[in-house]
Amino acid sequence: MGWREYLALPELGVDSIKAKVDTGALTSAIHATDIQVSTVDGSTWVDFNIMPSQFSDALTVRCRAPFVGYRKVRNSGGVQDERAVIATKVSIGDEVRTIELTLASRTHMRFRMLLGRSGIPDGYHVVPGKSYLLGGFKDVNEFGEEEE
Repeated sequence: MGWREYLALPELGVDSIKAKVDTGALTSAIHATDIQVSTVDGSTWVDFNIMPSQFSDALTVRCRAPFVGYRKVRNSGGVQDERAVIATKVSIGDEVRTIELTLASRTHMRFRMLLGRSGIPDGYHVVPGKSYLLGGFKDVNEFGEEEE
C-alpha cells in the first residue's frame, strides 16, 4: 500500500475517505465533531459528525458507533489528550477488517483520517514513495475537480 490510500468505512456510511498511512502511529484516527457519548438500553454509543472530503465540509455524515472507551493519545505535536474510541469496519483494498478508531480534531491536519499500524492488514507493506496502490475513489476539491 502507498503512504496514502482511499479507504471505506461501511458501518459509518462512508464510501471513500483519503487516509494517510502512518506506521509511526499505533491507533487510527478520524476527524470528528459534535461528539456525544450516551447509554441506550445498557449499551454505550458515540454519535459524531465526520466530513469525508479532504477539501470541503459540505458533506457531513452523522454517525453512531459502539463506544469502546477513552484513550490517552499523543498528537503529532507531542501533546497528550484523551479521545473517544470506537470500533468499526474498514475496507482496505480487498480486505475488510474491524479497527479501533479515535475521534479527534484534525482541523489543521492535511488528512481527515490517519490509518495507524494496528489497522494495516497482515502481509501489507507500506511503500513510502507511492500513493493509491490499492486504487479507490478520488476526492473532489472546492472547485469540483478530482484530486489525488
